[in-house]
Amino acid sequence: MTLQNRVWPDGSLRAHPARGTLFGNRGGRLHDDQRRLGTARWRSRQWIVCVLDFKGRQRRVMGPGYTELFFLDEPTALAAGHRPCFECRHAAAMAFAHAFPSPGRSRAPDMDRVLHRQRLGPRRQAAFGDLPVGAMATDGTAIWARHASGALLWRPEGYRPAPAPRGKLALLTPQATCAALNAGYAPVWHPSAPDC
Repeated sequence: MTLQNRVWPDGSLRAHPARGTLFGNRGGRLHDDQRRLGTARWRSRQWIVCVLDFKGRQRRVMGPGYTELFFLDEPTALAAGHRPCFECRHAAAMAFAHAFPSPGRSRAPDMDRVLHRQRLGPRRQAAFGDLPVGAMATDGTAIWARHASGALLWRPEGYRPAPAPRGKLALLTPQATCAALNAGYAPVWHPSAPDC
C-alpha cells in the first residue's frame, strides 16, 4: 500500500511510490489507525526536515506517534515550508538559522512563526531568473527548481534539466527561506541534480 505521505514542493501530501532522501513531520499525527490521512495537514508550526537514519532509530511509518513525511530532497522540503531539524541535522539547522532574515540569532520558534505565516499567505509572483539557487516556483502545471547549473524540472523521482520558464511564476519557497538561500544557505540536492 502506497501511503499518502510524500510531500510535493507546494506542500501537498500525496501517495507516490518513489522514495525520498529526507523525511520530517509537521508537529504531530495526521493519520488514523488505518494509516490514512485525515483532514489536518499540520499539528503545529514546527515543520521540520530530518535525515532518514539517525542513531539507529527505527519506526513503523504512519504507526503510533507523529506522521512521517518524505521529501525528494532539501530544496523540495524548503519549498514546502519546512526547515532543518535541530536534533538530527544540527549543523544544517544552525546554518539555516544564521542565514534566516531576522534581527539577532534566529531561534526555532521564531523561524516557525515566520514560515507558518508565509505558508498560509498568498504566493508571490517572480521571474525564474530572480529565484535564488535552491528555490522553486510553478506555473500551475510544472515545478521548476533553480540550480547552480540552471533550470531543473521537478518530478517525484528526481530532476531533469529543462529550459528556464518565461514570465511570472508562483513562488513556492517561502520568502524568508529565499532570503536564507540568498544569504548562503546551501540545501542538499537529490542525486539526480547535476554536480557543479
